[in-house]
Amino acid sequence: MEEQLLSSKGNKFPVGTSCSTSVVLSTCVVMCGSLAYGFAVGYTSPVQSGIMADLGLSIAEYSTFGAILTLGGTIGALVSGTIADMVGRKVTMWIMDLCFILGWLSIIFAKSVWWLDIGRFLMGIGAGLLLYVAPIYIAEIAPKSIRGGCTAAFAFMIYFGFSLMFLIGNILPWRTLAIVGIIPSLVQLIGIFFIPESPRWLAKIGLDKEIEASLQYLRGKNVDISLETAEIKDNVESLTKLSGSRYLDMFDRRYAHSLIVGLGILILLQSGGTDAISSFASSIFIKAGCSASFATTTMGFIQLPFAAMGIFLLDAAGRRPVLMVASAGTCLGNFLVGVGFLCKDYDQMSQLSATFVLVGILVFAIFFSMGVGGAATTIVSEIFPINIKGSAGSLAIVCNWFSSWIVTYAFNFLFEWSPSGVFFMFTFFSGLMILFVAKIVPETKGRTLEEIQASLTLLN
Repeated sequence: MEEQLLSSKGNKFPVGTSCSTSVVLSTCVVMCGSLAYGFAVGYTSPVQSGIMADLGLSIAEYSTFGAILTLGGTIGALVSGTIADMVGRKVTMWIMDLCFILGWLSIIFAKSVWWLDIGRFLMGIGAGLLLYVAPIYIAEIAPKSIRGGCTAAFAFMIYFGFSLMFLIGNILPWRTLAIVGIIPSLVQLIGIFFIPESPRWLAKIGLDKEIEASLQYLRGKNVDISLETAEIKDNVESLTKLSGSRYLDMFDRRYAHSLIVGLGILILLQSGGTDAISSFASSIFIKAGCSASFATTTMGFIQLPFAAMGIFLLDAAGRRPVLMVASAGTCLGNFLVGVGFLCKDYDQMSQLSATFVLVGILVFAIFFSMGVGGAATTIVSEIFPINIKGSAGSLAIVCNWFSSWIVTYAFNFLFEWSPSGVFFMFTFFSGLMILFVAKIVPETKGRTLEEIQASLTLLN
């Protein structure tokens, strides 16, 4: 049968593609964004000496250049939900790509620190948009049987981008490396023309024909989509009757469970030390007496196979078991690092310090990449109803960025005060994540988004 071309808001996509191929294609396009983000995060480590020498930057100026990504990310997160609800998931990703592209161009042609800071800030805005819209889009298009794996693949590409940038950054000059960094955003900018809009967003704005066209493309031309279409429309209609779309609606009592789960997971995720450890791994290893270059390279690459494993675990074992086991692993890793630094205070055990710290950080990296990051991203992308997804999702990502900033900013001060104490603090919050998931977080494996959100929404 000849392929039909249906259009939605000027976008054409083929109906005659199988479900798996369509979803995989769409997910791969979105994963270019996570690769771009991984490149942005990993860029500052290998190029520090080159940029500082070429442009005459001080340590303070370079620290600002590295940290300003977080400020841009907070601003991007604040507006991400509103933009995604107003113009759609695809257009939001276009805006995100433009931020990354303009940011990289600013760095490529930089003649002063201001050009560097402007470029890094723009990439931060793109990252803030990305961390909201990309997981949401994947969750809204993927069948329930592979939704967890597709979202975990998004997290995997961040680790891959970070590690790849670290590797090639030791070979290429900083301007050339920035040219490499721009490639994923250019690929995604083109790829977005060939993927459909989210059927759930289309339902929210009342485009019934486009919903069916999008679902048919995603599920396959011979698949009966009538039940899924009806479920999506009924869910959106019932939620619209419950409330409007005001920003403060998310604080209504009926959405309390969803909001607590979403905010709690991301705040505990950052409080467990993930961004602090990633940002200051070299100084941690040096303080312990390890070889920083060997340890950080090992840490970067050991994450990849375990992050790949997490793609399959989320749909095979479920989100809750993976998140609890992985959190237990990060708890153990932090505890070992704390013990390692405690050993430095005792002459008889000081020679064990480096071993404990290296093993602890690697254990943390393995379990975080295997489950904590991917499971947290997946759950947060699934739990918010469509009528508050923009506001609640934005708030969750803002909390993630703000918690990251607090922990990262405070880490050096706490680390100087007590190296073992700060890691025992991380151990406490990692352990708290286990209890939080066990008591409050629902299992979302094998359920449609409508089923998940209905179970979390109080209707009385």
